[in-house]
Amino acid sequence: MKKLHPAHPLRIFLVSSLITLALGGWVVSKLGIAGLWVYTILVILEVTFSFDNAVINSKVLAKLSLLWQRIFLTVGIFIAVFVVRFLLPIIIVMAASGQGFMSVVDMALHDATAYGETLHKAAPMIDAFGGTFLIMIGISYFMDRKKDIHWLGNIEKKLASAGRFENLKVLVMLSAAMIMYVTVDDAYRTTVLAASILGVMLHMGLELLGHLFESKQASGMKEQVGMAAFISFLYLEVLDASFSFDGVIGAFAITNDVLLIIAGLGAGAIWVRSLTVYLLRTGTLTKYRYLEHGAHWAILALGIVMFIKLYHIEPPEWMTGSLGLVFIATAIVSSVIERRRASKQDSYVGWS
Repeated sequence: MKKLHPAHPLRIFLVSSLITLALGGWVVSKLGIAGLWVYTILVILEVTFSFDNAVINSKVLAKLSLLWQRIFLTVGIFIAVFVVRFLLPIIIVMAASGQGFMSVVDMALHDATAYGETLHKAAPMIDAFGGTFLIMIGISYFMDRKKDIHWLGNIEKKLASAGRFENLKVLVMLSAAMIMYVTVDDAYRTTVLAASILGVMLHMGLELLGHLFESKQASGMKEQVGMAAFISFLYLEVLDASFSFDGVIGAFAITNDVLLIIAGLGAGAIWVRSLTVYLLRTGTLTKYRYLEHGAHWAILALGIVMFIKLYHIEPPEWMTGSLGLVFIATAIVSSVIERRRASKQDSYVGWS
């Protein structure tokens, strides 16, 4: 039998498909067809929310050695499913309720309504941290004076030009944190400020450590290894957590069954990992020159939506999820148009 090419969709998505079907079978055995319908919605919700995450993941993953790519796709999946979508929300509920670990686990498994309500109460902290971290990623990408490819013309050019002021992005985010501090409800002002500052510091810390260990790497090495790769791995996991927080909270608007939420969002997370591999192996980022731009605009938009939620404005889940897809789809169309235009110019020059 002929071995499939590493970039063949069947080879990349087979495991995701089998796991999704297996989890779907478990859901049917426990909750019937109605549970399967909710499970399907949760899988789609997670993939929709995190498609732009897959684009950014593939860019970072392309810099890592093959060993660290495999770690991300094995250990990283365990972290994404168990730690981020089960353990981390429990820790957040512990902080919000003051209860112990086992008490919160018991609440999650036997009183999912109370667990969901407590997690919702922690939403301001989650939105402030996640929104700050995501916006920092977006503005760090666009406020880069070395960036010479611009999708949205003058807007991106001006942002790139502003990149000559090294600490401007930090100043912008700290100013935003202070504005939120004086405008959000008194009950969670301090929480929002502390979470925002933590988001800024974490992004800065990962960025600085990444540059530090990358500079110490042996000259001539194109792929990140050792501590430089480990920092990039941590960056990817924090990025995944920032995306998933909103999805976990949003999932409780659909169902209060914690195990069903873990199954649906976990299967979705595995599909996002497979999408990351597909984008990496097919070289999609090089084929569509504006795809990365679209993903970062989507990340900025999601970060802003998380900030908006601090003011008790709750956009529908379908709208929030669709926002990223709109940016990415538009970026792909723009890339195709640009490629055809450049091809026609080359043909015209050749004819001349």
